[in-house]
Amino acid sequence: MKTFKMLSMTAVLGDQNISIPLIDGIIINQENSHRSWTLEMYVDNTNSDLFEDHRVSGDLMEVKVVISYPENEPASFEVIVYEVKKIGDYVSVLFKGTLKRARRKYAEQLLTELISHGLSGDALVAQFEEGMRKRPQLEKDSAKV
Repeated sequence: MKTFKMLSMTAVLGDQNISIPLIDGIIINQENSHRSWTLEMYVDNTNSDLFEDHRVSGDLMEVKVVISYPENEPASFEVIVYEVKKIGDYVSVLFKGTLKRARRKYAEQLLTELISHGLSGDALVAQFEEGMRKRPQLEKDSAKV
């Protein structure tokens, strides 16, 4: 097994991407024949109903997670909510699932998108740097949702 620090998470729900502010999070690659991953996050209870609803329904949920370093591309997982545990004003959410697909080349796709919008020079550099920090959803990904 290998463990990784979870830095950020976005829940993909239909055409919505909901950023989940983390207090803490961890990801475990089980390294088994099922290619299973376990994700656990500790957050305030703002979105606890969303996770509890998914736990009860057992529906699959797509989440995008930045692991270990802020510069890393978000990894997409297909997960179920396994457990939601309230701890005071906070909640621990345990997910189990699989890596959805190989990671894309986010930087190259972001740059292509910005150029297609007519940006160049200093404006291109500024928007690219901001995009790499904030990791907005790319138009190519929005069309798939």
